[in-house]
Amino acid sequence: MRNLFKAPGEHSKKPNFPSGPNFSSSRAHDVCRRRVRTLLLKAAGTGLASIGLFAAPAMAHQAPAGWQYDSSCCSGIDCYQAPTSDVKETMNGYQLSTGEVIPYSDRRIKRSRDEYFHECKPGGDAKSQHSFCLYVPDRGM
Repeated sequence: MRNLFKAPGEHSKKPNFPSGPNFSSSRAHDVCRRRVRTLLLKAAGTGLASIGLFAAPAMAHQAPAGWQYDSSCCSGIDCYQAPTSDVKETMNGYQLSTGEVIPYSDRRIKRSRDEYFHECKPGGDAKSQHSFCLYVPDRGM
């Protein structure tokens, strides 16, 4: 099959690197080193800028019923309304569907402002084994 990118009879050419009496390999090394240093400085600057973005105060978001999750529990994506079947009351505390047990006296237990449980986990990942907070609805007696 004919190569569509080369003219017939054309052979592969070697890259045209600077050479000759006015260009030394140490000069090429210096040019390369400057390029690498520039790239590293740009990368470091970008890293510092992104650290600044993450150092901003966390913004909590709202539950479906309209009340606000605590900023200590939620950074805008961590909390969600949990299905009732995901939380069981046991002798030792609230057992979540992942097996995690949060004792009744744990400071991560918060009062839900509606009739549903709400879980707060890293990135809102329901499979995470670590919860930031658990919002528990009031139990009528």
